[in-house]
Amino acid sequence: MRVLLLANQPEHTTRLKMFQATLEELGYDTLVPKFNTRNWIQISSLSKQFIKKEKPDVVHLFNVPDIIYHDLSSLKGSYFKKMIYDYRSPWGVELEMSLGTPGRIMAEYFEKKLATSADLITTVNEPLGEKVKTYIKDGTREVYEIPNYPKNSFLAGEGMAEDGAITFLGRVCEQEGIGNFLNLAKKYPHEKFRIVGDGPFSRFYLSKKPPNVEFLGWQPHEKVAGIVKKAKICMIPRKENTLTPYSTDKSIWKLNEYLNLGKLVIASGITKEEERKNLLIVKSSELENAVLEYLDKKPEKLNSGDYRFWESNTSKIKETYEQIQ
Repeated sequence: MRVLLLANQPEHTTRLKMFQATLEELGYDTLVPKFNTRNWIQISSLSKQFIKKEKPDVVHLFNVPDIIYHDLSSLKGSYFKKMIYDYRSPWGVELEMSLGTPGRIMAEYFEKKLATSADLITTVNEPLGEKVKTYIKDGTREVYEIPNYPKNSFLAGEGMAEDGAITFLGRVCEQEGIGNFLNLAKKYPHEKFRIVGDGPFSRFYLSKKPPNVEFLGWQPHEKVAGIVKKAKICMIPRKENTLTPYSTDKSIWKLNEYLNLGKLVIASGITKEEERKNLLIVKSSELENAVLEYLDKKPEKLNSGDYRFWESNTSKIKETYEQIQ
């Protein structure tokens, strides 16, 4: 079976690449195009040209922004046989935050169109699974939950001795909580804080960072494990918003990387789906007290059942694709 994996930027989409590796291990022939453009109209046109040329058996579409592929189903039957819709983020909720109710209505129209056009749906966690089910109320499509867990090989990163840094990993922006992180650094001037990541406005956010904050910028993923191992506490200091119910321990890559490395993790602006050792989820207004509580705390030792790896999804992905044949 030949499977085409599509996203906005397919070759840079982490979840798509994880699926690709697993599908190839299962014996599927995968296709991942490279568009060399960020223009949505061009991506839409190029993807259709690619489909007409390659004629895959299955198109697995990873959502956001859904408008790019809203009419892809018109090619089904003639140029591909089946479609899987991976609902990994609530685009309508995201647009409502910036464009208000009209943005949500528009985005959810396209989400529903793709969900109802799909033969099967994959998603990252239960809240998103329940949301996408509202688009397919007839219950004719299966929804398979495939969480965002790191590969087992992530643990093989270079080991380093802990240096006591309170660490932020990810995009340097307000949505990821960089403002909260910098405020914490000011509250605890005698503690070492570290930022690993970057963003188009990082220079603006970090222009007045306190002297106890170390900025490493973007780092290759193969080096991230070693940097995280040095941390005393790892932070996800987001503010609560309408995305909070859909951001959970099953959908956030870096949270599972932190926990698999046995780190203490303080998170806000997210929702807990299951109990995880060494994870403390609080309101963003409670971050300061949470850091104070964890400063002299040591993480609990992990047992085999405490780890969450992508490889645990293999059997579910196998089942998903057996259903689509």
